[in-house]
Amino acid sequence: MAILSTAIWLPIAFGALILAAGRDEHAKVVRWVALVGSIAGLLATLPVISQFDTASAGMQFVEDALWIKRFNIHYHLGVDGISAWFLPLTAFITVIVVISAWEVIEDRVHQYMGAFLILSGLLIGVFSALDGILFYVFFEATLIPMYIIIGIWGGPRRVYAAFKFFLYTLLGSLLMLVALVYLYYQSNGSFEILSWHKQALGMPAQTLLFFAFFAAFAVKVPMWPVHTWLPDAHVEAPTGGSVVLAAIMLKLGCYGFLRFSLPITPDAAHHYSTLMIVLSLVAVIYVGLVALVQQDMKKLVAYSSIAHMGFVTLGFFIFNELGVSGGLVQMISHGFVSGAMFLCIGVLYDRVHSREIATYGGVANTMPVFAAFALLFAMANCGLPATAGFIGEWMVILGAVKHNFWIGLLAATALILGAAYTLWMYKRVYFGDVTNDEVRELTDINLRERFMLGLLAVAVLWMGIYPKPFTDVMNASVKQLLLHVAQSKL
Repeated sequence: MAILSTAIWLPIAFGALILAAGRDEHAKVVRWVALVGSIAGLLATLPVISQFDTASAGMQFVEDALWIKRFNIHYHLGVDGISAWFLPLTAFITVIVVISAWEVIEDRVHQYMGAFLILSGLLIGVFSALDGILFYVFFEATLIPMYIIIGIWGGPRRVYAAFKFFLYTLLGSLLMLVALVYLYYQSNGSFEILSWHKQALGMPAQTLLFFAFFAAFAVKVPMWPVHTWLPDAHVEAPTGGSVVLAAIMLKLGCYGFLRFSLPITPDAAHHYSTLMIVLSLVAVIYVGLVALVQQDMKKLVAYSSIAHMGFVTLGFFIFNELGVSGGLVQMISHGFVSGAMFLCIGVLYDRVHSREIATYGGVANTMPVFAAFALLFAMANCGLPATAGFIGEWMVILGAVKHNFWIGLLAATALILGAAYTLWMYKRVYFGDVTNDEVRELTDINLRERFMLGLLAVAVLWMGIYPKPFTDVMNASVKQLLLHVAQSKL
């Protein structure tokens, strides 16, 4: 069965159907069709995990067909332990986004829902592609629906934010395209990513390729100092856009480092690992301090996401199993936690139409159930044990200490900073006396919102209490990757 093709094209087909047939006067039907499409997309990804062979380090569910004969470009799909969990994560977040927009989006509902369903399929395509050009097509195509989502349903500065998002990520990717063409000629006319892993390249070529990939993936993560597009995009994006941006799209850059930079340019990755570690620690510490002074809730969580992604790149470039596995776990857990944080901000914004922390105060008095959900997600964002936010960070810190004690110590400051800015925000927004009439008139979350946040709460607790299903899937592939990188270094 074409499991991966189904997972990619089913949500895209539903999205195209909604765009073609949907009308504003049929908004109710469109919402239900979008929900059915997103759930169908999620069900299509479940066999990837349920049928996954955890003992195998190679690619599974492989599909391969010649696409463009002249340039030997293949429609080649497959997943291993590194990419497998990102398929159901993407589809799950899409279901949450559709539910979150049920009552909130009233204009151009069919375009909004269609854009997210198409984006879901394209993102799954990125994580499944094993041909360089196919990867590039999916990688770049994800920009289009997100650009539209920010530009149409965003805030007052949405056009500026959409342009900045598009240009930053597009310009970075152009260097990657040059690198892909170079590898094509070096491998005698093949765009197969797995064949590139076996290429024996000299250090000058590896260095140029490493920085070409760095330009594309560092912007996408985003790493400091090319992170400035993210706070603008988050602040202006609608709630669903912020959720997908943080939960899934930031992972594309991190995934690219594991699929391209480390296996194709292993010697350069080792040589420039100190640079990557320094940039990661700057993201963890400096950006954490920047988050402390934010007055806008979305901006605070956006900077928090940059800091958490710094943990991921740190884990990848310390070259031990704890670090790489911890980085992958952090990517998945951040998908749940950051998505939940942005949804909570969206719940408040839909009622009060303000993201400023100073506007609120005492929300727990009028919305106690919602405040309980928000507290759980805030604690997960801090890295509280038994929540999803703890597992990945702890593994990376252990791996960093094993690599170098001082790097581990600096990385651990993220736990303190994360607790500081997250709890500071929570205290000012939710605790204390009710400060204004707008907060006094708030009503607690409805059944739809409870269901939406409840699903994420279950995911956050499940991953925090029992992370074994996640780590079992990735172990064999992570070991093989590190063995490949170590052998190349020798």
